[in-house]
Amino acid sequence: MTDVSRRLTATARITVMTGAGVSAASGVPTFRGADGLWKQFRPESLATVEAFARDPKLVWEWYDWRRQKIAACEPNAAHHVLAKWSRRFHHFNLITQNVDGLHERAGTANTIRLHGSIWEVFCWDGCPTSPARWRDETVPQTKIPPACPHCGGLIRPGVVWFGESLDPQVVELATAASDCDIFFTIGTSAVVYPAAGFVDLARRSGAFTVEINPEATPVSSAVDLVLRGSAEALLHQIEEHLV
Repeated sequence: MTDVSRRLTATARITVMTGAGVSAASGVPTFRGADGLWKQFRPESLATVEAFARDPKLVWEWYDWRRQKIAACEPNAAHHVLAKWSRRFHHFNLITQNVDGLHERAGTANTIRLHGSIWEVFCWDGCPTSPARWRDETVPQTKIPPACPHCGGLIRPGVVWFGESLDPQVVELATAASDCDIFFTIGTSAVVYPAAGFVDLARRSGAFTVEINPEATPVSSAVDLVLRGSAEALLHQIEEHLV
């Protein structure tokens, strides 16, 4: 812990990438685990453009269930430590694969959301009178599927679905943030690109790389330091060693 903590200086460029493991202690159902199942549907069969076009009511019932689950959750110690770092360190960036918004609720600044937010929506038809996207924190939805307030058509969740490309501007921000002095990958298996490539980018830029995860992942053999355990416990320990 001391080796990591001493690298977290006032001038260090610090980047953290988080995945579902960071929100596990908050009770957020994992996307791929058994607790992420809903009525025996797998996420891969619901989180697609094709599924929404075929049955928007079914897809929105799933997202309404997820939103209600997440709304009942609170940021945990890992979220709070990272939020504190974002205020303490001037050169801090957080890249997250999570769509639950718990980093933002904890007060984390400089958050780069790779996969969007479950609390944002946009018009399915792209009507010219609506914003590109907007926040909608209605829980539960009063009507499923919910309607676009601008044209009366459908709205969809503002998340990246299977088969969709990430926003190029978001990828550009995450790529730039990977040019840092210390890079943490926390609570993620780091197997899906482009997220999986950010650790390698950081290493090639000369960063000291750290993985925090309870179990080994494909990136474990490629980082400089592996810390086994939960994000909330290990981040708290690192925080305690900071001067």
